Amino acid sequence: MKIRKSDIFLAVLSGTLTALSFPKFNLSFLAWISFIPLLFIIINKKPGQSFLLGIIAGISFNAILIYWIPAVPAHYGSLSFGFSLLIYFVFILFLALFWAFFCLLFSKIYQTFPKSFFILAPFLWISFEYILTYFLTGFPWGLLGYSQYKNIYFIQLAAITGIYGLSFILILFQSLFVFSMNQRKKVPFFIGLALVFLIHLWGFLSTRKNPQTENSFTASVIQGNVSSDIYWDQISYQETWNLFERHLDLTRRAHWEGSRLIIWPEFSVPLCFSCSSDIYRDFKETLFEFVQETDCTLLLGTNETSSTPTDLNYYNTALCLSPNLSTTQYYKMHLVPFGEYTPYKKIFFFIEKMTHAIGDITPGSEYILHRFEGKKFGSPICYEIIFPNLVRKFVKKGANFLVTITNDGWYGKSSAPYQHFYIAVFRAVENRRYLLRAATTGISGIVDPYGRILIKSELMTKAHLTGNITPSQTLTFYTKYGDILPLTGLTLSVLFLILAVIKRKYERKRAVP
Repeated sequence: MKIRKSDIFLAVLSGTLTALSFPKFNLSFLAWISFIPLLFIIINKKPGQSFLLGIIAGISFNAILIYWIPAVPAHYGSLSFGFSLLIYFVFILFLALFWAFFCLLFSKIYQTFPKSFFILAPFLWISFEYILTYFLTGFPWGLLGYSQYKNIYFIQLAAITGIYGLSFILILFQSLFVFSMNQRKKVPFFIGLALVFLIHLWGFLSTRKNPQTENSFTASVIQGNVSSDIYWDQISYQETWNLFERHLDLTRRAHWEGSRLIIWPEFSVPLCFSCSSDIYRDFKETLFEFVQETDCTLLLGTNETSSTPTDLNYYNTALCLSPNLSTTQYYKMHLVPFGEYTPYKKIFFFIEKMTHAIGDITPGSEYILHRFEGKKFGSPICYEIIFPNLVRKFVKKGANFLVTITNDGWYGKSSAPYQHFYIAVFRAVENRRYLLRAATTGISGIVDPYGRILIKSELMTKAHLTGNITPSQTLTFYTKYGDILPLTGLTLSVLFLILAVIKRKYERKRAVP
């Protein structure tokens, strides 16, 4: 059967509907039906045809989801908009390959096990989501489950399965519907409907539990609204000091409201406790005076340095300053490729020559926990919050709550800051921890252990947000055991692919007279 225009239309429709279920379009219900057109058309297609339809669907999805990417290298990297578009097209084509290989393997397995595809499809899908999380530094930005950030009852499943479990159920529900239509049997679909209902019911009961308030404390996040267009080496001492004072003024207001832990965003002002320049020393001494006078603890985004006989290393740092002037420092481990460093320099040697925007940051190597009045907390920085296993390790090591600091000002008022914020919500649910998020230009906020947003800011505004935080020591199933579900999916997918190949060869031999 050839690929028809209607097949292409349905592939585009699947990708488009899936993208529209994410922020800031916010049509999250579409993710429950968006894969149905794609699954219908690839059932009767050859693997090669399914691959092409998957490419089309994947391009449609990623082109809409991350439409904001070309503006960043064009504006901040001094690249031409044409070259930025080329980078964008290459990137979405790369991401579309994950959809394409899902469709290809789906077709291969369906041809051999036509009555098992409805259960294999979700395992296959989360296998590719898991691969996407780690392959070539990883980019798990558009995992299907993230579309359900508003569905509070459903997302409670993440405490058991992680984000991958939500994607699993979304694909399972739709594959059961397709199976029922294809086989003209109602039972499989109603089984799927009952499963979805039970998950929502369990989630509802989970959120009805009386919240723990033992050892609660008041904390605040600061949003200074500092533009990413500022280059610190091009503005005066007084202008930099004014921005510092803006943050300090918001911090004083938070203290007056009773906050004892106050969070600043990622490098919103040039702070460096290990540097000797006058401006760094002045800022540090002022912060020392503040914490001693107020008895507050500050979590600051700084850029620390260390030297070796041959190099000077720079670290994107979350530094915790206590009232006794002691500090702990967490160095960001998972850096942003082509933003904070150039990966695979032998391959991408030409990139650094074309733009000045790529940093030369050294990655950290340890999960350092900070302390606040006897409580421990982890502080994944910016991009790190999109990696479930990385954040999980902070909690497994003993973090009683989570803090994340970021600068999303590069993306203006596009969908990116919204997407990044709502991804962070899932880290709170997966680990049943309060999460505080301080963003330079927004969105900042406080999220409870069930993914409920207690308070959040608007983009491009100055704000200080205050809330009560309750530390926790309990570990969820996901925190304890991690990504069991996607690893199971990967194992089953490989196993059934091998069985499909063996069975096809056996059938061909039998067919030869």
